[in-house]
Amino acid sequence: MSDLQWKVLELLKEDARRDAELIATMLGEDVEKVKAAIAELEQEHIIVKYATVVNWSKVDDEKVTALIEVQITPERGRGFDGIAERIYLYPEVKSVYLMSGAYDLLVEVEGKTLKEVASFVSNRLSPIDAVLSTKTFFILKKYKQDGNIFEEHEGDHRLMVSP
Repeated sequence: MSDLQWKVLELLKEDARRDAELIATMLGEDVEKVKAAIAELEQEHIIVKYATVVNWSKVDDEKVTALIEVQITPERGRGFDGIAERIYLYPEVKSVYLMSGAYDLLVEVEGKTLKEVASFVSNRLSPIDAVLSTKTFFILKKYKQDGNIFEEHEGDHRLMVSP
């Protein structure tokens, strides 16, 4: 990946609404070079999607999010990938990560109610043959996500101490 592509990725990660002209100006590059870099990143599936980070607690839309630790037995020939694919294809599943440590997969699930998420775990996730155990944690409040702070906070009001 070129140096220009790295810089473009960093700027788009910070704010996906930046257009090629603004990025070119910020980097002191030619607009056509920036457009070509973005097109190549999209074509290579490095840029997968442009998304908006929403603070759902300020919207009148009730959602329940849970993080589920899943211990699994890897499949012969496919390892963890086949089971992860079975899990991430469910529409309730927002993210799946292969982890090191006490469990194998971390699954983020979203539903309308606690009961709906619990039903997903007991009726869809746990019955998968390779799943050995699950441990579910419900998110009560998000303070920060993807580097974005959701809570309005006051600055530091401590007095400066000097020697």
